[in-house]
Amino acid sequence: MANPVVALWRIPEVKSKILFTLMCLLIYRIGAHITAPWINVPALREYAGQLQGTAFGIYDMFVGGGLSRATVFALGIMPYISASIMFQLLAAVVPSVEKMQKEGEDGRKKLTQYTRYATVVLAIFQAYGFAMFIETQVPAAVTNPGFPFRLTMILTLTTGAVFIMWLGEQITDRGIGNGMSLLIFFGIVESLPSALYETGRLVGLGQVNIFAIFVLIAMMLATIAGTVAVTMAARKIPVQIPQKVMGRGRIRQGQKSFIPLRINMAGVMPIIFAQSIMIVPATLRQFTQAEWARTAAGWFALNTIPYYVAFTVLIVFFTYFYTAIIYNPVDIAENLKKQGAFVPGVKPGARTAEYIDSVMSRISLPGALFLAAIALIPSAVLSAFGVATLSRVLGGTGLLIVVGVALDTVQQMQQHLLLRRYDGFMKKGRVKFRGRQQRYI
Repeated sequence: MANPVVALWRIPEVKSKILFTLMCLLIYRIGAHITAPWINVPALREYAGQLQGTAFGIYDMFVGGGLSRATVFALGIMPYISASIMFQLLAAVVPSVEKMQKEGEDGRKKLTQYTRYATVVLAIFQAYGFAMFIETQVPAAVTNPGFPFRLTMILTLTTGAVFIMWLGEQITDRGIGNGMSLLIFFGIVESLPSALYETGRLVGLGQVNIFAIFVLIAMMLATIAGTVAVTMAARKIPVQIPQKVMGRGRIRQGQKSFIPLRINMAGVMPIIFAQSIMIVPATLRQFTQAEWARTAAGWFALNTIPYYVAFTVLIVFFTYFYTAIIYNPVDIAENLKKQGAFVPGVKPGARTAEYIDSVMSRISLPGALFLAAIALIPSAVLSAFGVATLSRVLGGTGLLIVVGVALDTVQQMQQHLLLRRYDGFMKKGRVKFRGRQQRYI
C-alpha cells in the first residue's frame, strides 16, 4: 500500500490546501509573538506565573501563551468560540435562533453573520477587561498607563481577534480541517517544546527521576489510546428503511442502516464549563483579601478531595446538559418518520424519540466518567512527579483537544484520498447499465 502522506502530496488540490493551511498557521504563530504597545513583557510573565489555576491561566492555555505575553493575538480565537457557544445555548431557549438553525444554508449564513458581530462585541469587552486588569493588578507591566493605553489595547486586541476569526474561516473554506479547531490545537502544542525543555532541565538537576519519566510516557500513551478509542466509540441504533415505489415502475429496495450515537457526544465542552466554575474561587482570591474568598479557595484548591469530587460532579452534569442541547432525539425521530424509516421493535414517532433518548442517557454516563478521569488523572500524576509544566499540553483539556482535532484532520485527509480513488475508478472502470433508462429532455 502506498504511503498516504506521499499520496496526499501527489494530489494537486490537496497539496494546495495543505500549503495554504500551513501558511495561515505560520501567520498565526508569528502574530502570537508580536507584543502590543506599552507592555513590559518580563513583568507581566512573572505575575502570570502565579495565575495558573485561575481564569487567566485557563484562557492563556487556549491562546498559546499569548495572554501572558500581551501579544496582538492575545485574545486568540476564544471570542469567536464564546460567541458560537452562546448561540448554541440560545437555540435551546430562543425559537428564532432555533429556526435559523433549521433553515438550511440561508439560516446558517445569517447565524454565522450574527456570530461574527457577537465576536466583535465580546472582543471589545475582553480587551478592555484585560487592559484594566494589567493596569490595576500589574502596574509594572504597563509603561504608559492611562486612557491612551486602554484605547490602544482595545483597538489592537479586537483587530487581532477579528483577523484570527477571518483566518480560521479561510482555513475551513480553502484549507484542510476545521480552522478554529486547528488554531486552538497549535496554540496548545506551541508550548510543548518549552515544557519538554523545562522537564529535561529538571531531570538534569536531579529534581525529577528518570524512572518517573518512563512512567509518565507510558501513562500518556495509554491516555492517548483511551482518548482515541472513546472519541471514536459509538452506539449504533439499527434503522430499517422499507421498500418503496418511486413511480414509473421504479422501486427503491429496502435498506438497513444505523444511527451512530457517540459515547463522547459533548466533546471537551463539559470540561471547559466545569473548569469555568471551579476556577472562580481561585480567581476571586486574586482580587479580594476577604476571609470567605480565602476559605473557598482553600476548599477547592487543586489536587484536593473536594476539588476532585466537585469537578467530577460538574463534568457529569454538563455532559448531560450539553448533549441535550446539541442532540435532539425528537428531530431525529421526526426525520425517520418522514422517510418512512423505523427502528425495529420500536413504534415510530414519540416512542422512537424516547428510545433514542434513553440510549443516549445510558451511554453518556460512561462518557462523562471518562472525561472526568482524563481531566483529573494526568494532571494529578504530573503534579505528583513534579513535572507540572507538561500539564498544559498533556492535561485533560489540552489532551482531548489535541487528540480530537488531530483525528478530525486525519479523517478529512482520508476522505480526500478516498474521493481521489473513487474518481479514478469512475474514469477507468467500465460501468454497464441494464434495464430501462430514464431520458432527460
